Amino acid sequence: MQTYDVVMIGAGHNGLVCAAYLLKAGHSVLLLEKRSVPGGAATTEESLPEEAPGFKFNLCAIDHEFIHLGPVVEELELGKYGLEYLYCDPVTFCPNPNGQYFLAHQSVEKTCAEIARYNARDAEKYGEFIDFWQRLLQGIIPIFNAPPKSIIDILGNYDFGKVKDLFSVMGLSNKTLDLLRTMLSSSEDMLNEYFDSEFVKAPLSRLASELGMPPSQKNLAIGAIMMAMRHRPGMARPRGGTGALTQALLNLVKDLGGVVLTDQTVERILIDDGRAVGVRVAGGTEYRATKGVISNIDARRVFLHLMDKSEVDQADSGMRERLERRIVNNNESILKVDCALSEAPRFEHHNHQDQFLIGSVLIADSVKQVEISHHDSTIGRIPDSDPSMYVVVPTMLDPSMAPEGKHTLWIEFFAPYEIEGLEGTGQNGTGWTDELKHQVADRLIDKLAEYAPNVKQSIIARRVESPAELSDRLGAFRGNHYHIDMSLEQMILFRPLPELANYETPIEGLYLTGAGTHPGGSISGMPGRNCARVFLRSQQPLSQAMKSVRESVSSTVGSVFKSF
Repeated sequence: MQTYDVVMIGAGHNGLVCAAYLLKAGHSVLLLEKRSVPGGAATTEESLPEEAPGFKFNLCAIDHEFIHLGPVVEELELGKYGLEYLYCDPVTFCPNPNGQYFLAHQSVEKTCAEIARYNARDAEKYGEFIDFWQRLLQGIIPIFNAPPKSIIDILGNYDFGKVKDLFSVMGLSNKTLDLLRTMLSSSEDMLNEYFDSEFVKAPLSRLASELGMPPSQKNLAIGAIMMAMRHRPGMARPRGGTGALTQALLNLVKDLGGVVLTDQTVERILIDDGRAVGVRVAGGTEYRATKGVISNIDARRVFLHLMDKSEVDQADSGMRERLERRIVNNNESILKVDCALSEAPRFEHHNHQDQFLIGSVLIADSVKQVEISHHDSTIGRIPDSDPSMYVVVPTMLDPSMAPEGKHTLWIEFFAPYEIEGLEGTGQNGTGWTDELKHQVADRLIDKLAEYAPNVKQSIIARRVESPAELSDRLGAFRGNHYHIDMSLEQMILFRPLPELANYETPIEGLYLTGAGTHPGGSISGMPGRNCARVFLRSQQPLSQAMKSVRESVSSTVGSVFKSF
């Protein structure tokens, strides 16, 4: 039996980030990953080795913005371990059926100039729109980078500039009420308030809906912030693909003495007298933890699948029912298509330039089309009659991901996890079959070819992954790569439940991290870093903990008044 200070379930990027901070603090850490490839949703793999050797594909996450809102890359010095970010510019291209197109550069001014070619008012309003969201973003970043129940940590992240940005959008009296009204509205409401042109509103609604909800969803106007982040801090990808982030973290973890074991499916969390003391994996091997077990997988699987009912009930008699009935997953998932190409797509009817393909390409003809793409998924219908897609040609920014002169194509399509009328059939009873997923992929390629006619004949090989397959590969409950929906009532102090929102659980020594914890999904490393802070503080003697609090308060006060 092997013993470590901490045993980590899952080696996704948040688990690796958390492990790195614990290792730097002197703890021994074991990470157990069910796949043969660590990284969870943050991998880059040669997934078509026979049909397309030398082509590397990001199998899930691709565009990195959130990680640049926190200190993880700098604090862990990941550049020393092989991580290099390449910034996209332009960041977004969206062709419209009427011949117009939305082209966003990292520069707000250049983007406004592009919009002004078609609509001068929308160009002016775009600058105001982005300014609002960037000021709000700067004001709330400190909340992302701290445990949600730790006021001291949150305040410690503020300096005068961030306080100023927060008050500039909150203000007092009516201004505060106006902000509250905006947050309670939908991204569609806000886009209609600012813009007239469909060629602007459609792509912005598509990005806002990356949170996994239709643009009409009330209480989710915050989704409209997604475009603002592409201007600042900017949208980047690791050289070599998203997996290069994972590899840098692996290099660091191993350099610090951490152990990562793959092909290790955790089947049981071991509980002794109400305390988590280790795990048992498939095959019966047990790994003991003297200080804690940290899960990088979602709370439902932790408490409903990896522990006996009696153990959970003893810690909290109402938790199982709350996890089963209160956490919301709206049935929306992702069908993923990866293609090896002989040449890059050419958008011949929209003034094609290769630079348009550096960022993401959005197939979003209208806000209504985007609305249908999400609404239909939630009720079990496949929205492929006129599909909206998120498309990337990664090799346009990073040619190293394909043989010389060749390209890769990355397509994300929102689709239901469980298909209406096909329940109980197909993979895991979801209705998805190989035949059906390829039919949908054909329809996506047909739609893309309406804009880039050369795409069909350029495909050398392709890989299609249904929502059911993605769910199995990532271990994502009901295909939700965010673990649970990113809706307002399941964020910050409510993620995944109020009693679990600070990474701690009612079971002593058991902690949660990953996309299902604050501040949520996406590539950020924030849940891993925040969880590590909570764990490390729990290991401190009371006197040292009080000293840390005093130092944090002193630092906060000093940084604020120093700025005046």
